[in-house]
Amino acid sequence: MADAAAALADKGAVVTGAGHGIGRALARRLAAEGARVVVNDLDAEAARSVADEIGGTAVPGDCATAEGVAHLVSRATEALGRIDVFMANAGIDAASSAGGDSLQAPDELWERMLEVNTMAHVRAARALVPGWLADGQGGRFVVTASAAGLLTMLGSAPYSVTKHAAVGFAEWLSATYGHRGITVQAICPQGVQTRMLEQSGPLKDLLSRDEALTPEAVAQTWVDSLDEDRFLVLPHAEVGDYYAARATQNERWLAGMRKLQVALDRATGATA
Repeated sequence: MADAAAALADKGAVVTGAGHGIGRALARRLAAEGARVVVNDLDAEAARSVADEIGGTAVPGDCATAEGVAHLVSRATEALGRIDVFMANAGIDAASSAGGDSLQAPDELWERMLEVNTMAHVRAARALVPGWLADGQGGRFVVTASAAGLLTMLGSAPYSVTKHAAVGFAEWLSATYGHRGITVQAICPQGVQTRMLEQSGPLKDLLSRDEALTPEAVAQTWVDSLDEDRFLVLPHAEVGDYYAARATQNERWLAGMRKLQVALDRATGATA
C-alpha cells in the first residue's frame, strides 16, 4: 500500500497518448503530485504543448510498434534516469470501428487495434519489467483500458476484444510479477468527456448511459486508488456492479445487453 505522495513524488513517469483527454489529465496530475513526466503522443505538437505546460519532456512517436517502444523507453530513461511509473494510456477508440456491421471490419483495422490497444502494453512491459526486477526497485505499470474490457462495447467488436485483451494482459502481469515489486493497475472507465465520446455517433448515448466523467475525474480516481494499490480502477463505481452481474448472472446480463443492442439498432437504422 502507498499513498499518492509516496508513490509519485520525484518518480520518473511516462504517459503515452498524453497529448489529449485522459492521458493529458494523467500527465498533469502526475506533475502536480511531484513526478517528473515524459509526455508521449503521436501528435507531436500536442505532446510538446502538454510537456511545456507541466515542465515535462516531450517524446513524440508511435508507442505501439517495437521500434517506437524502444525509442520511447530509451529517450525517457535518458530524461528521467529511471522509469518508475509507466502509464500505458494510448489507444484507438471505439468510434474507429463503430457504425455498420463491425464484424465486417477489415483485417487491417483489427491488426491496428491489436497493435495499439494490446501489443503496445506487451511491448512496453517487455522493455521495462526485466530492469525493474533486476535492480530490485520494482515499478508501476498502469494500463488505461475501458469498461469495455470488463463488459463489452456494443457496436465495436475490435474495440471490445482488444480492450478485453488489454485487461487480461494486465491481470496476467500482476499475477506473475506482483509479488516481486511490480504493481499493475487497469483503469476501466465508461464514458469520458473526450474526443472519443464526441465522435462516437450513436454510441454516445450508450457510453453516457451513466455519467460521462471529465478526464480530470478519471485521473483523480487513479490517484485515490494508490492508497490501496487497487488493480481495478473504476472511475464509474457502477461498473463494478455490472462486472459482478456479468460473472454471476451471465444469461441475465447478456439478455440486458441484447436489449441495449436492439435500441442501438433502432438508433442507427440497422436491420436484423
